[in-house]
Order: sequence, then C-alpha cells, then structure tokens
Amino acid sequence: MSALLEEDGERLLAGLRAVLAAKGLISEAEIAARRAATDTAAPAQGARMIARAWTDPEYRALLLRDGTAAAEIMGIPMLGAPPLGVAENTPEVHNLIVCTLCSCYPRAVLGYPPFWYKSAAYRARAVRDPRGLLAEWGTEIPAQVRIRVVDSTADYRWMVLPMRPVGTDGWSAAELAAIVRDSDMIGVTVPGAASRP
Repeated sequence: MSALLEEDGERLLAGLRAVLAAKGLISEAEIAARRAATDTAAPAQGARMIARAWTDPEYRALLLRDGTAAAEIMGIPMLGAPPLGVAENTPEVHNLIVCTLCSCYPRAVLGYPPFWYKSAAYRARAVRDPRGLLAEWGTEIPAQVRIRVVDSTADYRWMVLPMRPVGTDGWSAAELAAIVRDSDMIGVTVPGAASRP
C-alpha cells in the first residue's frame, strides 16, 4: 500500500513540476537548486555566520540589521524564506527563541528544528518560566540579566547571536564555528570555549 502511495505522490509531484515549468513559473534547474539548498541547510551554516560576526564588525552590523542579507553574503540562499531577524545576547540581555504556535524556525541557516523545539512543553515553558527552562539546560543566567523571549513566526524567523566566549581571542573563524551549536543559536545554551576544537 505505501509503495502505491509513494508512486502516486511521485507522479503528482512530476505533474506539478511540469505544469509550473510549462507556465514559466519555475524551471527544473530552479527546483534542483532549491532542493540542493534544502539538503545543505544545517546548524553549521548558522555557526559560520556567528563566527564571522564575532570576527568581522561590519558583518556583525549587517547580521543584526538584516539577517537575510547576511545569510546570502555567506552563500546561504534565502529566496522564498521569511525574513531572518537576529537577536544579540549582551551582558544585560539573554535572548531565547521560541515559536509559540508551532515550530517556525530559520531552516535555511539552522537546518531542521530539534525535536524538543517543536514540543508543546518547550513552547509553554519558554514563555511561562524561561529562567527555569534555561536552568534545566544548565544555562544559569544571573538575576540581573533580563531574559527576552522572542517569538519566531511564519512571517519572521529568528536566531540568536550569542556572546563570544572568553578565551577565544586569536581563534580562526573555523575554530569559532566549531564551538557553536544549534541550541546556542536558539538561546537555550551558550557557547563554551573549554579548549580549541
């Protein structure tokens, strides 16, 4: 049964592609390029952006002003994706990203969302008790630091620019990118610099 459904789905998809191409709306090459971009989307893409922001002040300013343009400069295609906002962690403010309605996530730069990000428990706790949620992740935020919960939506996706870890002066962009995790770019954890990767 599932093989028949899969065959039907493939035929339907092929027919849809043919109609779109015949109407000049999209070509097979554009579809292939989009599939390739989807296949390469992963947290490593966002980590490269973070590492560059930590080492290049002009890029950092662009990232905070226009995350979509900053992604495209790094070779990450954003065509068709909602705008990308970037919330900067500072000594005064720690940002936590959540999609309160479902699982809106900046897939082009972070790949597919982790299972816990989509869970009702995470979404509810992030709003009701963000400090407690972060503590469960081992992220202790000092009482004087304000926690800002940022809602990622279908119209505007968000990621965090974490603070650069102490002790990483002189590290290359590749070394910095290697210590940035998807959870750091969501805000539930912070990058550590115990030793060079």
